[in-house]
Amino acid sequence: MAEQGSAVIIGGTSGLGKQLAGVLAKRGDEVIVTGRDAARAQAAAREIGGRTRGLAVDLANPSEIAGKLADVGAVKHLVIAAIERDDNSVRKFDVARAARLVTLKLVGYPEVVHTLAPRFTADASIVLFGGLAKERPYPGSTTVTTVNGGVNNMIKTMAVELAPVRVNAVHPGIVGDSPAWNGKPPEVLQRVVARTPLGRLVTMDEVVGSVLFLLDNRGVNGVNLYMDGGWLLT
Repeated sequence: MAEQGSAVIIGGTSGLGKQLAGVLAKRGDEVIVTGRDAARAQAAAREIGGRTRGLAVDLANPSEIAGKLADVGAVKHLVIAAIERDDNSVRKFDVARAARLVTLKLVGYPEVVHTLAPRFTADASIVLFGGLAKERPYPGSTTVTTVNGGVNNMIKTMAVELAPVRVNAVHPGIVGDSPAWNGKPPEVLQRVVARTPLGRLVTMDEVVGSVLFLLDNRGVNGVNLYMDGGWLLT
């Protein structure tokens, strides 16, 4: 019999993290969602419903993570979906913004895993969020491309070190109906659609479905899953 444990969604108060939390709650999982602000996290938990509660965790302050997660019990699923948008080029490099994003993903992500590792069930699984800027850089993506490249390899060492806990990553491309993209001018999105073999952009439901697959399929481990409709092929 599978061990009981909660699903922890770091960055679960909005966007893909919140949508995933809603699906997990509806199927009966105990869910913990986190955001930087306690009131917002608790409000999101109430909106999601079911057995959901909210906690305040800021990945950019990694020394505080252990204390913020102190009352989390056994963990069956961990998803780290927290991201920050960044526009940082080498020619106009903002050290403070770059340091925050690097800390958030390359220190905050593993510190969450480190903190919760003693509480993972034997059949636990972890999914980290990266992004396809690691494969297709654009002007201003210097830091984003770097940190998502780090996530690409982070899961490999974690899968080895945490075995038999499974560790995978999902790397969405442009998600057409996400809050970050659904308000963009049609001509901006159409240029991407024209280069996507699928003939359209992937949806939030599809990305959430890919995360559920990585969480639940016990044969998948150490995989970087691209969710882009084939965009990288062109």
